[in-house]
Amino acid sequence: MKINSTTIPLPIDNIDTDQIIPAKFLKQVDKKGYGKHLFRNWRYSEGDSQEPDFILNKPERKEATILLAGNNFGCGSSREHAAWALADFGIRAIISTQFADIFKGNAYNNGIVPIELEKEQVNVLIRGSLQNPNLKIEIDLENQKVLSPALGIKETFDIHPFKKQCLVEGVNETEFLINLRPEIQEFESKRIQLP
Repeated sequence: MKINSTTIPLPIDNIDTDQIIPAKFLKQVDKKGYGKHLFRNWRYSEGDSQEPDFILNKPERKEATILLAGNNFGCGSSREHAAWALADFGIRAIISTQFADIFKGNAYNNGIVPIELEKEQVNVLIRGSLQNPNLKIEIDLENQKVLSPALGIKETFDIHPFKKQCLVEGVNETEFLINLRPEIQEFESKRIQLP
């Protein structure tokens, strides 16, 4: 699986889940429809008009699927709605120096690749993206690489093998287990036959 995209640079540390998706919008249990509220308090004024200077509202960022974030992204309360909003908006990967643990798990479970790199590399990517909105970054999940030839970036990232397999197959942990049902049933039937 490869993600090749322009990026959304958001170099702010400690972005919490309430900033990602404000609590007043958490009124549904369906994962769809939250993207319109992503970073709501930053993207819109009180009259619901777009803030033209906010990065997600820039026309050249509309097709981007990679978010470049500051340190400790996704901290705060453990609402999975934050990952739902990012995924519904079209974010497929987030690059940061660190993620809050619960948010990181929620990202994986919703098909978002959370990538941790050293601060220097993240800063190079953010600066490059700010200078050139058309700059593309490639994420090669199978080989665990972040590539940007224009910036001289060829970084390896760590990912748990099971999480990687789920992302490559496009399933969450529960769906992965459900897909193993035939093998589980076969094992159980053989086990029952043992003396």
